[in-house]
Amino acid sequence: MSNKIIYSKQQEDFDYIAVNIPCQHACPVNTNIPAYIRALFESHHSSSYAINAMANIFPGVLGRICSRPCEDMCRHGEKELGNPVNICHIKRAAADLNKTPAEPLKPLPPCGKKVAVIGAGPAGLAAAHDLALAGIDVTVFESFDKPGGMLRYGIPRFRLPRTILEKEINRILKLGIILKTGVHIGDTLSLTSLLENHDCVLVAAGCYTANQLNTDGEDLKGVFSGLDFMIDVCSGRKPAVGKRVLVAGAGFTAFDCARSALRLGAEEVTICLRRTEEDLTVTADEIFQTKLEGVKFNALMLSRRILGTQKVEAVEFVRTRSGVLRPDGKREISEIKGSEFVLPADSLIVATGQTPLELTTGDGKLAVTDTASFTTSMSGVYATGDYLSGPSTVIEAISMGRKAAEVIARRLTGKKYRKKVVRMQETQVTDRLRAWDFVPRQAMPAIQGTTARLKSWAVEVETGFTAQQAAEESKRCYLCYLHYEIDIDRCIYCRYCIDVAPRDCIKLVDRIETNEHGAVTGLHETSVWKDVNAVVIDNARCIRCGECLRVCPVDCISVTRVELMEQGPPSDSSIAEHKNA
Repeated sequence: MSNKIIYSKQQEDFDYIAVNIPCQHACPVNTNIPAYIRALFESHHSSSYAINAMANIFPGVLGRICSRPCEDMCRHGEKELGNPVNICHIKRAAADLNKTPAEPLKPLPPCGKKVAVIGAGPAGLAAAHDLALAGIDVTVFESFDKPGGMLRYGIPRFRLPRTILEKEINRILKLGIILKTGVHIGDTLSLTSLLENHDCVLVAAGCYTANQLNTDGEDLKGVFSGLDFMIDVCSGRKPAVGKRVLVAGAGFTAFDCARSALRLGAEEVTICLRRTEEDLTVTADEIFQTKLEGVKFNALMLSRRILGTQKVEAVEFVRTRSGVLRPDGKREISEIKGSEFVLPADSLIVATGQTPLELTTGDGKLAVTDTASFTTSMSGVYATGDYLSGPSTVIEAISMGRKAAEVIARRLTGKKYRKKVVRMQETQVTDRLRAWDFVPRQAMPAIQGTTARLKSWAVEVETGFTAQQAAEESKRCYLCYLHYEIDIDRCIYCRYCIDVAPRDCIKLVDRIETNEHGAVTGLHETSVWKDVNAVVIDNARCIRCGECLRVCPVDCISVTRVELMEQGPPSDSSIAEHKNA
């Protein structure tokens, strides 16, 4: 077997990744998921953490609060194969079990350029991280007293311990980034003055203007915006919510508000949904933990007005009917006339989304002019994260921050310091056992009993995998970065491989369809023996069990490890160690 490594920039190979490694393709930052899962299985916890950090920067944070688009696309979750791999919790395990402090990354030599980043949330910190690695002097301006943005001020400690957040923020700041907190752009500092002292400005100020219901009674005491409510809670303040709390909203913020209200002493908390529970986009684990703590769900209802004299006493709702799916994936809803009803409440938390703060230039409001290039109406000023897109997930914000940093670094230096490549290396057959396909998905251990959960804000509800649980869950990964291929010149058409395949992934074909780049897009099967031109492994169906290779009498099946990676400057020793393993 040759150990030769090939790095490809051919589009057909990128197309192959998109189809055959669906978890990595679904991740907004293209985390090399099979690689870090395999590293963890082999007890290389530092390598597993480093592989994560190379792409998503915040492994310990994301392992707790990521929205998990990768799991939605995991091949193990296909209909006849069971449940997806618990990718997110394996990510957390890589951080929790890593006892080796990560070596400082080595930025490129200083290039003499300076960038100001407005906002120390996930997008701003991710951008600052990459700009610093490119040798650019970076100063981050944050309006809050501490960095983290909504990671610190929007997610409660029982989901994200602050020690984890601070550890990963400090790892970024150690690159030489200057952080200035308590700075409000527009009040104490203008965009114009920032540009006078920096080559570029990147606005990553997030979404800090809460949406309102625009209904009667919204100014009553006891009505909170979900955004302000969580900022108060995460800052250590304790809003008075009373005994009966209604939460309007269906996102992560609504769920955090509901669970936080319980910890503030509420006896009855209800999340009010315009659509149905099946339409929720929060993770199944979050729904489960929220219900376990006693939060109720009421679906197909829309608030009409808030009732009360000086404070909230009740909320009037109308029933809704869900309809067809819209292009954005949400269902149309319509009100059912005459279905009004009233629910008593001591407080109402409105968690229906946020919009970006308005920043002004000398010519008026700062406007985004091109989302692809991150440019704005002010020359030299760029925008990224939620300020660019509106409310997004943490992993999406990190992705936008990194992409914006690449655009700015290229503009300032004239060089592209990061590039995507497909790395290919012939490897041994997988050592996965067929029995591992039937290992049940490992449940995340959590504190049991509502009393124990609610006694302190600092109690992290989910306690994390043990090393044994993490290794057991990692067995379930099919390692989709392994590419199986039959050498048709050596194949004797015995069909042993087809007989042992546990899935219809090896096919007799008379022709192969490709796209304009040369990537395989379809296999045309035939049952007529004389028309068979090849025996082909469909890697989009393959579960990498290795049975075909083990029974092949002429050894005509090869296995290649195919990975989407980044080439460019710094990599720490643990990543290099993993590459050479």
